[in-house]
Amino acid sequence: MLTPVTDSDGAPFWRYAARGELRVQACGACGEPRFPPRPCCPHCRSFDSEWRLMSGQGRIWSWVVPHPPLLPDYAALAPYNVILVELAEAPRIRLVGNLVSAPGAALDSFPPDRIRIGARVRAVFTGDGLVQWVLERP
Repeated sequence: MLTPVTDSDGAPFWRYAARGELRVQACGACGEPRFPPRPCCPHCRSFDSEWRLMSGQGRIWSWVVPHPPLLPDYAALAPYNVILVELAEAPRIRLVGNLVSAPGAALDSFPPDRIRIGARVRAVFTGDGLVQWVLERP
């Protein structure tokens, strides 16, 4: 499976995720959260930043089921979903992941026909720090 490509701006996100924490970068001057991480605030142009702990709760904003041709490691798991989650505390921030049936479950563990826009989800983490999502109420 693919592993995240990290840079100096995004590395803290992956370190926190590896510890099971969902954090997003926020401006140290105006407080505006931003994702993906970057050196300068797009709102006030400050270079000050901090990493805010999020609840890990959100709603499904959009989703798709990729179809072949896929990368070989992923083709065996198809069909699987890819969802876009709007964070509860920062609705303008949307994270990509997979909706799974339980923490640690396979990418193809949640039936695509049960996915609903607006469904409440919460973040769970794989052993290598990838963010996945489970339904708040299955």
